[in-house]
Amino acid sequence: MYSKLNSNKVKCNLCNFRCVIADGKRGICGLRENRNGILYTLVYGKVISYAIDPIEKKPLFHFYPGSTTFSIATIGCNFRCIFCDNWTISQDREVKGEELLPEEIVYMAKRYGCKCISYTYTEPTIFFEYAYDIARLAHKEGIFNTFVTNGYMTPEAIDLINGYLDAATVDFKGSGDPDFYKKFCKVPDVEPIFQSLLEMKKKGIFIEITDLIVTGGGDSKEAFKKFIKKIVDILGDSVPLHILRFFPSYMYLDVTSTPIKLLEELYNIAKDYGLKYVYLGNVPGHKYEHTYCPNCNNIVIKRIGFEVIDIKLKGKNCIYCNNEINIRI
Repeated sequence: MYSKLNSNKVKCNLCNFRCVIADGKRGICGLRENRNGILYTLVYGKVISYAIDPIEKKPLFHFYPGSTTFSIATIGCNFRCIFCDNWTISQDREVKGEELLPEEIVYMAKRYGCKCISYTYTEPTIFFEYAYDIARLAHKEGIFNTFVTNGYMTPEAIDLINGYLDAATVDFKGSGDPDFYKKFCKVPDVEPIFQSLLEMKKKGIFIEITDLIVTGGGDSKEAFKKFIKKIVDILGDSVPLHILRFFPSYMYLDVTSTPIKLLEELYNIAKDYGLKYVYLGNVPGHKYEHTYCPNCNNIVIKRIGFEVIDIKLKGKNCIYCNNEINIRI
């Protein structure tokens, strides 16, 4: 995914910053370095965090609900969010981590009975080469692969991992408002994220969407309405949407947590725009954690936080009215 431009410059086509990197320099992520015209990833095999998680934690509510996933992360991110929840690893530029080969990751996932491997906590595009090699081996062992991503990747990157990436949670902040992204994430243009959604849809990758409602700039109802309309236009009305509560973090501490009343109002707006599966996140015990059948409105998956309590499905169908749910199970 690299283009050699001349004797001392290389272009990286993995994320949409598409950095042109001079010899001896690194890209915006700080973790790819040009060494004599060859671009090296500095975090390949460097795992800073791994864990066995419920798949719902990603959050993936409609992709094999109730299963476990082997979550891995390296350091680094291409976004510079001042409110990042995982700032201790995502904003780090020091190359560190436990040395684990792709074969070892797949072995551990199998050993612990995980149905899939999730590339998460930090932006998987940053450790794309590593994720790609793991994903290929995982598929040979019948293990799925999921990205939890900011979506700021190139069509070339999606095309490369096509066939190995089974699902993705694409995380938006502040309802994808362009001004919010420029100010708080140092991202000049949000359109490539929506293009990524379209490319993933074309390739049959299962998609869920999150929207972190950030108080003090990323909590506009008008921005949310524009966002929902765009999501429905691109992905249809059956894509699961998670509206997430924000808690002050990192360098953005002089604000309050997102009011639950506002989240509920946004939930109703999303439903009014026709979305069938809408959730509130980071509000444990709320009634909008459950999956409701859009036809009969009965609860078909009951949850508390990241734990599935009960499933009322026969295959993909609601046991009450036989309506088919948009779900992989």
